[in-house]
Amino acid sequence: MPSNATPGSVAEARTLWDLLERRVAATPDAPMLIQEVDAQAGTDRVLSFREVRDRALRVAAGLHAEYGVGEGTPVAWQLPTRVETVLVSLALARLGAVQTPIIAIYRGAEVAQILQEARPELYLTPGSWRGFDYTAFAEKTGSALPQPPRVVTAYAESDLPLGDPAALPAAPRTDLSDERAPVRWIYYTSGITSAPKGAKHTDRTLIAGGSGLADALGMSPADVGSIAFPYAHIGGPDYLVTMLVHGFPALLVEVFALPEALPAYRRNHVTMAGGSTAFYAAFLAEQRRLPPGERLLADLRIISGGGAPRPPEMYREVLEEMGCVLAHGYGMTEVPAICMGSPTDTPEQLANTEGHPVTGCEVRVVRRDGDEAVIGEEGEVWLRGPMVCRGYTDPALTEESFAVVDSAGPWLRTGDLGRVRDDGHVVLTGRLKDIIIRKGENISAKEIEDLLYQDPRVGAVAVIGLPDPVRGERVCAVVERRPGVRPPTLAEVAERLRSAGLMAQKIPEQLEVVDALPRNETLRKVLKHQLRDLFSALPWQDPQG
Repeated sequence: MPSNATPGSVAEARTLWDLLERRVAATPDAPMLIQEVDAQAGTDRVLSFREVRDRALRVAAGLHAEYGVGEGTPVAWQLPTRVETVLVSLALARLGAVQTPIIAIYRGAEVAQILQEARPELYLTPGSWRGFDYTAFAEKTGSALPQPPRVVTAYAESDLPLGDPAALPAAPRTDLSDERAPVRWIYYTSGITSAPKGAKHTDRTLIAGGSGLADALGMSPADVGSIAFPYAHIGGPDYLVTMLVHGFPALLVEVFALPEALPAYRRNHVTMAGGSTAFYAAFLAEQRRLPPGERLLADLRIISGGGAPRPPEMYREVLEEMGCVLAHGYGMTEVPAICMGSPTDTPEQLANTEGHPVTGCEVRVVRRDGDEAVIGEEGEVWLRGPMVCRGYTDPALTEESFAVVDSAGPWLRTGDLGRVRDDGHVVLTGRLKDIIIRKGENISAKEIEDLLYQDPRVGAVAVIGLPDPVRGERVCAVVERRPGVRPPTLAEVAERLRSAGLMAQKIPEQLEVVDALPRNETLRKVLKHQLRDLFSALPWQDPQG
């Protein structure tokens, strides 16, 4: 099912650098990047599109002159969300290097695997950051490679090498077709359920994803966005492209923590915030600490994001309590933007779907028997379009994950379960690997989670399947307690689900209450495998005897 949106003029930009140059030509002096400098004094650093372009050129010249970085040079960087990181990334894009962004919280075996595959010549780190010595870590991890990378600090502006832009080689070609565009980015999946997978992206795949997001959100130069998630995440360039398409600035939040970050949001009149479901929940928690009628962020008109499931009830909570729209989307490392809710969608669409496929993205739902599902029927979500990655660094994974059914190109098999509604919007119903099989019955964890989240005593919830000698798997609901409120009992959970019409086979046999669900540090996804390991190892008394 192709999107019915019309591609905008951004499709004419064939490289990320070309896109930046086009934006500079249009609005050179408009603000682009904002970063808090002194929280106590309430001061910020602001760079215009022209200033970002000019400084990135100087950094590119410095990287070229001092370290020999040029077209095709493999460079890894493990840097936090700040102005210098964006400058480095754009400078490398200007040189045509092959970038491997590594999220700052990655350690040990994950980084070792990434370096073994990427084989960078240069490895950029923040030095010592938040109590961790990244330089020593990079040198030790890189020393295992046949040719260890050169490790360089690139945190503060004073760390960045600067050179004369006149000495730069020619910019990357813009006349290549999408099919011939070179791979310039290797983004690794978070590895929360398996080893990280390296998804190969071109400038064109990133531009296609970001421009699709831009079409859906319809931002304007009057807006102020925010990047509070790791810029090294695939969402970093996705959001950057959206900024370049619509010409609006964004506040960069190096460490997302509330309420500490709120003054910067307020001072800069941020109109769009978000990141993922956990970010929405964090804003809601702060809103609930205020007196009735007082808005947490007076200028905020939209919260958006993706990367993790979002209960439908959360749309109503954000709208009623925060006074803004929640537009949730669907994306992944392999495909930076798949679907996106839009401010022009109806409240029902925003609450109950992941949005409409973005410009150029085709969504195909395939049943377990391999046939294409009809409208409204559940199956595995397959994707095709210019924003889909060019496969994985591991050819075996590429062969396993892409399916060819016609001459129009391969489809990426996502492993996600969902359905397409008759209005074209997509509903995700779970993961193939997240199906609980209880006495031969397939049970969707997400269906139960969405219903349990409606209980005002529940802060967050994860439903998992645990090994059971009688049932095969039993249904276990793990509830995150809401501060100051007594959590529900198993009997109350069962009664709520029965009242909602849930069949008896899907009602949890086990309830666990925790202070906080385990999450990763990128988009704060719940780590269900940790919950399975924990509660599988603990004794349990069957209430049915």
